Amino acid sequence: MFYKMSEAHAAFERSQSRQYVRKTADALVRESAQFSETRTYDIFLSHSFSDAKDVLAVKFLIEDQGRSVYVDWIEDKQLNRDRVTAATADLLRLRMKSCKSLVFATSESSSSSKWMPWELGYFDGMRPGKVSIFPLLREYDTTWAGQEYLGLYPVIEKFTDADQIQKAFIRLNAGTVQKLSQFGEDRYSTYPLTQY
Repeated sequence: MFYKMSEAHAAFERSQSRQYVRKTADALVRESAQFSETRTYDIFLSHSFSDAKDVLAVKFLIEDQGRSVYVDWIEDKQLNRDRVTAATADLLRLRMKSCKSLVFATSESSSSSKWMPWELGYFDGMRPGKVSIFPLLREYDTTWAGQEYLGLYPVIEKFTDADQIQKAFIRLNAGTVQKLSQFGEDRYSTYPLTQY
């Protein structure tokens, strides 16, 4: 079952344990430290800037499961997402090399993104098998059918674990899932979908 964005936002707003939960997106960007070339991240979050509010909720969901997340407009606020330049591409390549995996947050806005298809192709070529899709669904969306090429990648869905807690898993195929908390690692466990 896919996440609805209202669920991600509700989880984000309910959490009192994270200091940045009560801050606005602007405050978060202002306070964010500049990217360090020695810092690595578990996940590069590819997204449309039009979905910035949803991206913060997705970032929280992923971080809540123990993964660090790179979001360009938080870490590298000097980038101009509206213009495709060699300098921006070079910087994004550097950042992607500092990440173990990529989550492609697809939405209605994704098809107009200048960067998302390029990021997906570059990362998949650099680290095959380390890409997953996160559909950003609204309440009225009952299914997800992304652009045809997105069907090549596993999709993040929510399942109830053994403790009856809903968590994000990556559906690897029709019968197997991987915990999001292990995504990007070279060694990870898979679980039969019937377990959830």
